[in-house]
Amino acid sequence: MQTSVVSINGSFFFFFFCFHLFEHQKMGNGGESMALAVCSDRNMGLGITIWDVKTGQTLLHIPSCASPPYGFICLRNEFFVASQTRKEGSVGGGTIFIWSLNKPQPPVMSYTLETIGPLASTKDSVYLAGGTHSGNIHLWEVGSGKLLKLWSGHHKPVKCVLFSWDDSFLITGSSDGMICVWSMISLLDVELVENSQPLVYCLMQHKSSLTGLLTMSGCSMSIIISSSLDGSLKFWDLMSGMIKGTQAHIEGITAIVLHPTEQVLFSGTVDGQISASRLELGFDNCITVKENQILAPKGHKGAITALAFSQTDLISASEDCTVCIWDISRQRIIQKLDHKKGRITNLVAIPRSSLISTSNRKRVLNQFSMSSLDKYPQPANLMKSTIPLFSSLQPLQENLNSIGFTSTSSLNQQILDMKTEGTSAAIQMKVETSLERRMWASRMTKQVMDMNNHLQSRVLDMMRIRLFEPTKINSSSKKQKDERDRVAKKMEKRPSSFH
Repeated sequence: MQTSVVSINGSFFFFFFCFHLFEHQKMGNGGESMALAVCSDRNMGLGITIWDVKTGQTLLHIPSCASPPYGFICLRNEFFVASQTRKEGSVGGGTIFIWSLNKPQPPVMSYTLETIGPLASTKDSVYLAGGTHSGNIHLWEVGSGKLLKLWSGHHKPVKCVLFSWDDSFLITGSSDGMICVWSMISLLDVELVENSQPLVYCLMQHKSSLTGLLTMSGCSMSIIISSSLDGSLKFWDLMSGMIKGTQAHIEGITAIVLHPTEQVLFSGTVDGQISASRLELGFDNCITVKENQILAPKGHKGAITALAFSQTDLISASEDCTVCIWDISRQRIIQKLDHKKGRITNLVAIPRSSLISTSNRKRVLNQFSMSSLDKYPQPANLMKSTIPLFSSLQPLQENLNSIGFTSTSSLNQQILDMKTEGTSAAIQMKVETSLERRMWASRMTKQVMDMNNHLQSRVLDMMRIRLFEPTKINSSSKKQKDERDRVAKKMEKRPSSFH
């Protein structure tokens, strides 16, 4: 199915949709003024530029930042966090910079084992995740800076990292089109061994690199939205991993964003076009695209590199080094900004008041702080700390204790029934049922490793005795023989007592 261009005059439904967007926009225009932070990935000297969304005035410039796509985020409207791009051929690890928005001070620099690409944080900014070129995934606790987990998640470079809308899952996408869903319950479980992989499932229907991941909560299910350079948009059921819809575009899709108040998806392509698609969940829990409208006029001459929303205004960036701010209800550009320093890879909209230092904001900042992120995981410290799990798991744990693991068939049937109903408890119960077995397997693995280490030590001792002890014995025997010869010669030279 190719992307269809719907005429504005021929679509009553699209007019109805635009009217609702206009009403929301009128409500948003009376709210707080917004600022737009942008950065490039070309040169560290370009830094971060912050504009006023309404006037286009440059408010602030932060030097020394070059961040890859999805590598620049804002935490609680108080901190900028950016992974830094490294030149090809450079060696060594990566760097993550952390800036405080209302304090004129140098950034906090964190050094990682390898270069971090995309970043994502939970809604409460408690956890931070990052993907690497090698396919590894890092998970930090923001307040303490602890590296809680470091594991190999993909065989190809990680391009997108996202937490689900309720922060119960971590979703990652790579350059080979693979999407992996990880259970946060298992990732935060202190009893699991360091190298365990709490993988829920993998999705492999995209034929090219992932360019975007979003989550959306419906009436009875949660949806993953993925975009790819293969020109397809795919909609997945988060709980089961089953595909619930597909939309095909002629050109490769490079960026996607959801409207903040409506179930409308905006997607940008390699030819610089932006289309709006209204999503609807059918009776069979399948996603259908009711309308697909290309915004006009064409605002960019190069591929779309980033999309974001400032209240109800759509913001787009392109390889042509321009930023467009759209009034989507009227399908027109209300502001166009030139970024002469290079193509923009990241857009972040924040309240303008976040940049103003006041006594009230200082008191708020004292309640939340960011530390330098650890380079290495620390399992010893992790075991001593208490990591809160989801409160909804308490009744599940009680049920599991009463059920036990003796009746596997009945427990699997219960999970299947819950999964059919489309509840998140199914996946969570699946994780809980395997927890005891994983702990048993971890203990057995530790015992086997201890035995192997002991046997290796014994073998090395025997090899050392065979290789080095004979030399010592021969050396000792030779010294004794030389001593006997020396004494014998001395006795021969001594004059006889009978003469």
